[in-house]
Amino acid sequence: MQKSNHQSKKAERRWPLPLVAIGSFAAASLVFLLLAKNTSAPFLCGAGASSSATSLQLEAVLQYATSTVVPQQSLAEISVTFRVLRALAPTNFLVFGLGRDSLMWASLNPHGKTLFLEEDPKWVQTVIGDAPALRAHTVPYRTQLSQADELMRHFRSDPHCSPHKSFLRGNHKCRLALNMLENEVYDTEWDLIMIDAPRGYFPEAPGRMAAIYSAAVMARNRKGAGVTHVFLHDVDRRVEQMYAEAFLCKKYLVKAEGRLWHFEIPPAADINTDFC
Repeated sequence: MQKSNHQSKKAERRWPLPLVAIGSFAAASLVFLLLAKNTSAPFLCGAGASSSATSLQLEAVLQYATSTVVPQQSLAEISVTFRVLRALAPTNFLVFGLGRDSLMWASLNPHGKTLFLEEDPKWVQTVIGDAPALRAHTVPYRTQLSQADELMRHFRSDPHCSPHKSFLRGNHKCRLALNMLENEVYDTEWDLIMIDAPRGYFPEAPGRMAAIYSAAVMARNRKGAGVTHVFLHDVDRRVEQMYAEAFLCKKYLVKAEGRLWHFEIPPAADINTDFC
């Protein structure tokens, strides 16, 4: 959900009109198809639906029907997360990244809490301006992609990063801990966490090291029953793979589809155990 690559592709490509029409129809059809598959979706339930949820879902269909923008992930990748949302919604869904597909994700979690974490304040204003029903917080990341190897060594040597401590709020010593988030993020037990941001395709970008580490900490610290579903996109990249294997763990990987990995991470029965 890399903001539709808005910073690397500021100039929007001008598509021939027939392709624009086809793309808009396909995107709208995709969103409608996913909503239709959800038999509990208020969009289809009529009398039992709240007006706010119905409005959000209609807004999603309208956006994709009138725009050349299509979701970042493929249908097969989206379907992995969708199947979990369909089973658990309404649920608590935390998404690293705010993009043109955010309205789709929020509409697939009717009556639930969907919160987006985004690195760029200006991009937040742009997206929320077009879709004011979305909720997003800005995250001032303190890492760079070029530091990925160094940060892994830091994790292994600094006791404040240890899974035996495993906390985020107030953890100023571990550079991988997202200690600057709003209290709402810490106070909510997230059932699904999607990591499709921050940017991780040039050296000065924040990279997803801290997002992956922090998602693992949230999952380990879960107090309620069940697992935390973590979805990591762009696993074709070295850093995403390295950090996923270190913190999200291959033994918890339940689905691989395209460039998406789905993990089901249980709470840590013993806080003294390692991440993997």
